[in-house]
Amino acid sequence: MNASKDWANSPVGKLDRFAKPIEDFANLAAALAIFMLMVLGTAQIFLRTAFDSPIPGYIDMVELSMAGMAFLGAAYCQRLGSHIRMEILVGHLRGRWLWGFEVFGTIVALVIIAVLIWYGWGHFMRSFELGDTTIDAEFPVWPSKLLVPLAFSLWFIRLSIQLTGSIRMFIDPTREPAGVVVIQDVAAVAQDEIHETFGEDLSQSDDQDNGYPRP
Repeated sequence: MNASKDWANSPVGKLDRFAKPIEDFANLAAALAIFMLMVLGTAQIFLRTAFDSPIPGYIDMVELSMAGMAFLGAAYCQRLGSHIRMEILVGHLRGRWLWGFEVFGTIVALVIIAVLIWYGWGHFMRSFELGDTTIDAEFPVWPSKLLVPLAFSLWFIRLSIQLTGSIRMFIDPTREPAGVVVIQDVAAVAQDEIHETFGEDLSQSDDQDNGYPRP
């Protein structure tokens, strides 16, 4: 299913295409952070056990990596509909009722994320101005704290795109979904899981379709 031309040529549609590679990169950075932490943990155990020589500042590095691992992939997951949702009621809705609930839920999420961006930026500025460091190795903390408002800002943009797409569908539910997560039935979800299991690239349909299937 291809998104309609009016969406593709609209400013929000262009923003959608612009945000996708940034979200992919941020998610890749989060995955690399998890991988590097795994390597670091393995090295820590080996060096401590074999040579009684742990990595200096290991605990501090783990703490600083938490923000990136937790938040950099949030916008990417939002685009795919991978965040946990309560769909007992929403899954049975159709038409304007469905998209009305989506609009409401997205607005609530936008408000919460906006508050987190505001306070996250404040925490970063205080850390930067005070020269805050970790207790043990005294690594600077501000780079880790900067990731929080940056990741949430990217998440805010994705939510704004989905809000626009939901409002568009609320106005005219007969349109092709674009920029929103489409709830799939059980058979479709099972089919997607089969594709993932065998390593087939599901991103091809995502590049061609602005109405994102829900995994």
